[in-house]
Amino acid sequence: MLDIRTIREQSGRVQETAVMKGIRLEVVRLLELDEQRRSLMTELDALREKRNKHSKEVPRLMKDNRQDEAEVHKLEVVSLIQRLKEGEARLKQIDAAYEALMLEVPNFVSPDTPIGLSEEDNVEIRKVGMPPVFSYQPLSHVELGHLHGMMDLQRGVKIGGARQVVLRNAGLLLHRAVQQLALDLLEEEGFELYDVPVMVREETLVSSGFFPGSRDQTYRIEGEDKWLTGTSEVPLISLYSGEILDLSKPRLLAACTPCFRREVGSAGRDVHGLYRVHQFAKVEQVVICRADHDLANHWLARITSHAEKLLQLLELPYRVVAVCTGDLSQKNYKQFDIETWMPSRNGYGETHSASLLLDFQARRSRIRYRDEQGQLHFAYTLNNTMAASPRLLIPLIENHQLEDGTIIIPDALRPYLKGIDKLSVSV
Repeated sequence: MLDIRTIREQSGRVQETAVMKGIRLEVVRLLELDEQRRSLMTELDALREKRNKHSKEVPRLMKDNRQDEAEVHKLEVVSLIQRLKEGEARLKQIDAAYEALMLEVPNFVSPDTPIGLSEEDNVEIRKVGMPPVFSYQPLSHVELGHLHGMMDLQRGVKIGGARQVVLRNAGLLLHRAVQQLALDLLEEEGFELYDVPVMVREETLVSSGFFPGSRDQTYRIEGEDKWLTGTSEVPLISLYSGEILDLSKPRLLAACTPCFRREVGSAGRDVHGLYRVHQFAKVEQVVICRADHDLANHWLARITSHAEKLLQLLELPYRVVAVCTGDLSQKNYKQFDIETWMPSRNGYGETHSASLLLDFQARRSRIRYRDEQGQLHFAYTLNNTMAASPRLLIPLIENHQLEDGTIIIPDALRPYLKGIDKLSVSV
């Protein structure tokens, strides 16, 4: 959420940002409501002052036995109360419209964010590792999964419908091993590790900046004010909503949780196999720090490097891209995606995302800190996908396959798999 004073002073920039992000926003209408709201609040304050003044006169006049004059003031009080009720009702309506539009206002975009319309316009920053060159036709992760009895897509659909999967035996162990390796790396980096609720109140999704924009991607629990989160960023940020923190050092938070997404609009190869499933697990990093651009950019680079370190330990080729304006979400100021090479797609597929939000999210969540002079400021927040599985299993098993279907286990994962160095095909 942006400060309304910023919107008043930079309305043109706000409208331009909305257009760049593909968000329909009536800034002029928002400013009209803001003016009506402020004007009506001033009017109501004046009416309350008059009501109080007349109310005070009544007992004084009654004490002086000036009944007729007291009755005049009583009638004026009644009239003012009625006008206040009508004005407060109008203010409630204006407030509702104003708040709804304020929630649609996008965060600004960093000056170095590439201009573009979609993910096709994202700009590659660097590549690490070379995609494998196979002398044979490599198998897809679905074929490898069935060959090793690691997954069962048909029974997943039978149980839960489209885009549900059953992981079994080595599939489950790899799924858990990747998550634990990610958690261990973050613990070494000083992150606090959490297990947090994934069933949250609607207000939690609003205050963390996911609603109203991601409402169509989120599963609702019927009959309750509860929703299933698509990332533990939501509860991690909400841990400190409404609080004043000591941010002499940044808060480093991480969680590993199940996640749920409807994936509305996904089609084609994105819905094949493990790429876009409705239920998955994610290790998430969240940083809450002081409102300092240099510090925030430092941490954006840091959390991105943590995800890169994981991929390097998994011996996977990847690239980092700067996300363009049209692919940037409402709440993000700056974003890097990491895309990992997936042979079955003959290209890179997104596996990680790192975002800087400035104080946009903290304003909604009311997360503040005091500076050295005791002044209150809204914090800056950042987040990053450290590991999302089972999607990460796609490049893991596809890149490390041999001609006979054997899958080589990277050294870093072997301690989590009882020392197993490869998965052989049972004859």
